[in-house]
Amino acid sequence: MTETEPIAPASAATTPAGPPPGLAGVPLLQKLVVADMLINVAAYLLMRRSPPALLSEITLVALLVTLVLNAALVYYALRPLRALEGTARRVADGDLEARVPALRFADRNVARIGRTLNALLDRLMADRARVSRLTAQVIGAADAERAHIARELHDSTAQQLSAVEMLLAATRQELGDGAGTPALHHRLGVMAEIVTEALREVRSLSHRAHPGVLDHLGLAGALKTLARRTLEPAGLQSSVTVEEGAVTPEVASVLYRVAQEALANAVRHAQAGRVEVALRLRDGRAELTVADDGRGFDVARVERERPGMGLFMMQERLLLVDGELTLRSRPGGGTTLRAAARNRVEGA
Repeated sequence: MTETEPIAPASAATTPAGPPPGLAGVPLLQKLVVADMLINVAAYLLMRRSPPALLSEITLVALLVTLVLNAALVYYALRPLRALEGTARRVADGDLEARVPALRFADRNVARIGRTLNALLDRLMADRARVSRLTAQVIGAADAERAHIARELHDSTAQQLSAVEMLLAATRQELGDGAGTPALHHRLGVMAEIVTEALREVRSLSHRAHPGVLDHLGLAGALKTLARRTLEPAGLQSSVTVEEGAVTPEVASVLYRVAQEALANAVRHAQAGRVEVALRLRDGRAELTVADDGRGFDVARVERERPGMGLFMMQERLLLVDGELTLRSRPGGGTTLRAAARNRVEGA
């Protein structure tokens, strides 16, 4: 049984640090009161030493300085609100690396909100990393189990059916045309057909459970083989462009399954003449593209009226490896599916 990591208490990761030293730790109201008191004291002392004719001017200047200083303090104290808004927008767009910057003159309460948000984002990133590691273990265990079932079907069940098929063929040959009744020959022929069909289905099931070509040739070779086996029998032209490179086993398994579903949909529904498959490895990401020149469809309407399990399963698989799925199509304009996942290859 695979060991899992202990779950840290939520309070340990989400408790924000104390307020930073300096003006950032002083509340906004206290700053305003202190600034106004200093200006008033300075204006009073200046008025004591100035002629009476200048009292009005001094009062007006003190008032203007107070207003300007208060406006500046409010501006800088509430400036983190814009930083909070920008950070929230970046997070909503998928950038979980975004953080609220620390500002020197920020109000203490507003700064505490920023630190709390940063702490939540740090915890979220830690949890995502942990889920990603656990997901890799789950996918690896599932693939290992599928591989075991596929080997059992291929090496045991398929071999037994092949033996029965050969025995039936030998029996029919020994009987010849002159021995046995027509009914017996008919039953043997039906049995041979049933065994042949069962053998074909077992071999197909073995391949669907776990394609051995993915282990032997890697994702690039497996995609070429998959496109040839899926598209050629349907009479579709194909183009497969792949970049050779290291891909983690879990990402390779997910992208292969996505390609399998996308090609099957192109054969069943697209009414296409040509399908293009491309695999690109860029900046620690693996991106699979499957595009056809078929009839296309209205993506929003189809998802709203009759969402398919195939698309749902592709999205769920990609979420397991921190990936994303993009589907673009329009009636008469073909369909393009892009599946991208973060490809964390050790030592790369």
